[in-house]
Amino acid sequence: MGFTLETIVWKIIVPGIGQTLYMLALGFVFSVAIGFALSIVLILTAPGGLKPLPAVYRALDIVINVLRSVPFIILMITLMPLTRIVFGTVIGSNAAIFSMSVACAPLVARLLESSFREVDPGLIEAARSFGAPTWRIVTSVIIGESVPSIVSQVTLATVSILGCSAMAGVVGAGGLGAIALTYGYQNFNDAIMYSTVAILVVLVMIIQNVGNHIYRKIK
Repeated sequence: MGFTLETIVWKIIVPGIGQTLYMLALGFVFSVAIGFALSIVLILTAPGGLKPLPAVYRALDIVINVLRSVPFIILMITLMPLTRIVFGTVIGSNAAIFSMSVACAPLVARLLESSFREVDPGLIEAARSFGAPTWRIVTSVIIGESVPSIVSQVTLATVSILGCSAMAGVVGAGGLGAIALTYGYQNFNDAIMYSTVAILVVLVMIIQNVGNHIYRKIK
């Protein structure tokens, strides 16, 4: 199947970039929001935490480990029945965002938990000795002292979310992954396939450079 350069750019590549950025943006919002909440629960309920609850921590720890151990494509297929219940379909960007959020939120939770654990325990103990409430310690000490590390970890997570958006194209989510597979690989069109790869590389570089810039500004 032959395509003109104008068709490749404006009818195939540009819409694919738009779909990829849409999935990346919403996948980022949901994954970070859920992952952030999970990381706070983990750091609070862990042994030696501000509100140690071993049973809660172990249960959440197991769930996160299980979700992180399943490859994204397999997890996406496994979630199809639930995705169909929620969205009425398993095809399209919104269905992919749901699977991306389930897959990437545990990753974000682990990354942020790691950032929070880097905070000097002495600062936390000092805040507790002054009678600071738990919410104040979490916001001002644990989160406040972790901001540079959080930026670095969220940047890493964003690159992973972009990778998931590309893989989601295999099951009809659209975006650059679907273009590379359908128009590039299956139709033996190297121009389209390598163009999508190049665009994904550029997007990763942009994300990493923006993250590095913010990190340097707040460090």
